[in-house]
Amino acid sequence: MHEEIIAGAPPARRVTASKKVINGWAMYDWANSAFSTTVIAVFLGPYLASLAADAAAAAGSTTLNILGWAVQPESVFVYATSLSVVLQVFFLPILGAIADYSHLRKRMLQFFATIGAVATMALWFVQGDLWWLGTILYVIANLTFGASIVFYNSFLPDIASNDQQDRVSSYGWAMGYLGGGLLLLLNLILYQFRDAIGLSGTTAVRINLASAGVWWFGFSFL
Repeated sequence: MHEEIIAGAPPARRVTASKKVINGWAMYDWANSAFSTTVIAVFLGPYLASLAADAAAAAGSTTLNILGWAVQPESVFVYATSLSVVLQVFFLPILGAIADYSHLRKRMLQFFATIGAVATMALWFVQGDLWWLGTILYVIANLTFGASIVFYNSFLPDIASNDQQDRVSSYGWAMGYLGGGLLLLLNLILYQFRDAIGLSGTTAVRINLASAGVWWFGFSFL
């Protein structure tokens, strides 16, 4: 039995990866999606805005003076996100080329995942007037989050043949939704019942933010 091949077209690339390899690959989506759900989507934006508003009020103002610009406290997270995205636009194409033409993909993935996870864990220390520290840590974490995804995605052709890539990719997305959603659920429960277990709102948020980094780091290296 043979397959008919269109003249001039290269044969379809066949890759056979074990379920263990595919599960290991998908677990990184499970790990890093906690950053998207807990940090980006829910807790960090309002928390930074609250800290920034308190810092502005302590200075007798309703705005922050950042390099001579008057910035509304609720805009700090938006500006930080925009900055991290601009940096991604600059760096990710370069990293994509490295992913395509080097043998350092695994090390680079581990490198960026570690930096992102550690920066996220360090959000635990953001309190009082340290809104600026939270902003810097978030920019670092979001930039390295995007960088790690570049190397994560570059492994897909190595573990799935052309006709299986959609299925394997969808599996990775599903694992991401499950992992990120599970941690978010646990964090929402913690925040909801913070008074019953003797936590302040600030402490509960800091625990939740740091937990995303622990989750990211821990499951990345299983």
